Order: sequence, then C-alpha cells, then structure tokens
Amino acid sequence: MGRKLYVGNLPYEVGEADLEQLFAAAGTVESVNVMRDMATGRARGFAFVEMATDADAQKAIDQLNAQPFGGRNLTVNEARPKPERSGGGFGGGRGGHRRSEPRW
Repeated sequence: MGRKLYVGNLPYEVGEADLEQLFAAAGTVESVNVMRDMATGRARGFAFVEMATDADAQKAIDQLNAQPFGGRNLTVNEARPKPERSGGGFGGGRGGHRRSEPRW
C-alpha cells in the first residue's frame, strides 16, 4: 500500500486547504496537490493527497471513498504510477503513419 492517494470527482471550487482539512480526520496529511487547468487555473476535478503512513492512507480510503463532499461522491484510492508514453517524433504514437515505399 502506498501513501499517495488519488482523489477524484471533486467539485471544481475545491482548494488544497479544503482537502487537507477533510483528510486530516483520517491521519497526518503530508501534501495535497489539486490538479488545475493551466489556462484558467480552475481545478480539474481530481487531486493527489499524500498521507504520512500506509495505515493513514488506508484509513482515509476506508472513511472517504464514495462519501459525499461538495455535492459529489468522492473517489479515493491508491494512486497508480503514470503510464509510460510510447511513440514520439511525428505522429507521437497516435496513429502517425509513414510510407514504407517511395511515392513515385
């Protein structure tokens, strides 16, 4: 069990202090990072919360997952590592096709 938690289905008005206060009931909160839109600065509806211990993280999941917060039911679970992106160059791994034979 990791100490870093994914928190989803958040209201767009949520701030770091709101989540820190909410998760403090389950244990010691080390950090809160609300993901924000780069252009507008508005919260994107999810965040990452890091708890001090694995036990605190599990307690937070048990207490807060599917609980109402700001008119929505929270999703709280262990954060998974960001998947590696394949590709790069032209097309970026999104179906960019290069011809293998000459065009003439």
